[in-house]
Amino acid sequence: MARYTGPSCRLCRREGKKLFLKGDRCYSDKCAVTRRASVPGQHGKARKKVSEYGVQLRAKQSTRRFYGVLESQFAEYFNMAERKAGMTGENLLRILESRLDNVVYRCGFAASRKEARQLIRHGHYTLNGHKANIPSILVKAGDVLEVKTTDSDKIKAVVEANASRPKPKWLDVDTAKLTAKVIQLPDREDIDLDVEEHLIVELYSK
Repeated sequence: MARYTGPSCRLCRREGKKLFLKGDRCYSDKCAVTRRASVPGQHGKARKKVSEYGVQLRAKQSTRRFYGVLESQFAEYFNMAERKAGMTGENLLRILESRLDNVVYRCGFAASRKEARQLIRHGHYTLNGHKANIPSILVKAGDVLEVKTTDSDKIKAVVEANASRPKPKWLDVDTAKLTAKVIQLPDREDIDLDVEEHLIVELYSK
């Protein structure tokens, strides 16, 4: 499957905000957004007037890049969100948050979502007692995520390095046993995402 393989920090600079794509580096003074806030490229420092469409597009692109999903995947998630009862924008974020790679990251079992995807593909986790090696699996309330016993030492080092990262209240994380249970899917206030999801809805509604 095609996936962006260029510099992660370039994406953050393009969106003008931290997307937390590189783990600890994003929280340090080495963060590219902190050091160079301009848009990448030859004309990045030039001031440009952004249209209404441009604002909506940036909202969609930053959200897509935040979770590391492809354009076609994002469009599919939006269609799923539209079919669900409730507000489409909130449904979309809830679906994105319920991806297995995001849950692994939120639990602190990986330094970033990119690392979480790699660890999942390598088979380091189980979901409800079964091998889970597909990052896009959507979890649901009651699901239990566990680190394989044979890989516990490797993941423990990651957990210790990310001990200060706050754990979302919709996940019951046991860092000693390296397990996590999905208590419920998150509400909008549980998602610390700097985006106005109604702009994404407006973009896809055109």
